[in-house]
Amino acid sequence: MSYLDPEALVASLRRIRTEAPETGIVQQLERAVEVVDALLGYSGAGLMFAEEGKELRYLVATDDPGRSLEGAQLHLGQGPCVSAYEQDAAVTCADVRADPRWPELAARLHPGVRAVAGVPVRLGGRPVGTLNVYQSTPYAWTEADVQTLHAYADVIEQLLIAATAAEEKTVLAGQLQHALDYRILIERAIGYLMGKHDLTAAQAFTGLRKRARDSRRKVADLAAEVLGEGAVGAGGARPGD
Repeated sequence: MSYLDPEALVASLRRIRTEAPETGIVQQLERAVEVVDALLGYSGAGLMFAEEGKELRYLVATDDPGRSLEGAQLHLGQGPCVSAYEQDAAVTCADVRADPRWPELAARLHPGVRAVAGVPVRLGGRPVGTLNVYQSTPYAWTEADVQTLHAYADVIEQLLIAATAAEEKTVLAGQLQHALDYRILIERAIGYLMGKHDLTAAQAFTGLRKRARDSRRKVADLAAEVLGEGAVGAGGARPGD
């Protein structure tokens, strides 16, 4: 293959996220594999990930030979990509059909798979999967190949980090909105008690909190009940009726 500047590769993959921010992480990873496959000129590429720190699982492959490569390794529990994950290091094979390290692998592979390279994909400093590429003819992998694959794996890590951060932000936003909704409910109940019993805000909240503690209930739940009683007492319907 022709040498590709890792910085150019990183820039191209980063554009994936800005061009399609509405897509999910799996779709972004699929697009990333397609891009790197086209840019680097290998016969095929794929990604495998460990499910919650357990065994590797197939996630993405660009073609049938690539799927056979990942499927055979998963079935046997061995191969260059499995070794890359277990050793947390790049593993290359010039011709998998003649490599003594995995004697059973060749019989399960598509005939179009010969040379294989795998590098770990990390998250939080530990391997969580592998990036895998193959050639349809024997090939002597170079240091430039390995460096470029590591650069690509680093970008995959950034995609994963961004997806994790986005999910955490979504959860946090939901929690904040939930808390805000309850706070508004409590403030409304305090206002009602102030008007009905001529209390200060502090007195109303203290009394509301004491009633909640005595009945072992949440302040927000009691606030909703107080507002419901107030609505009924005023001749209206309870909130939510």
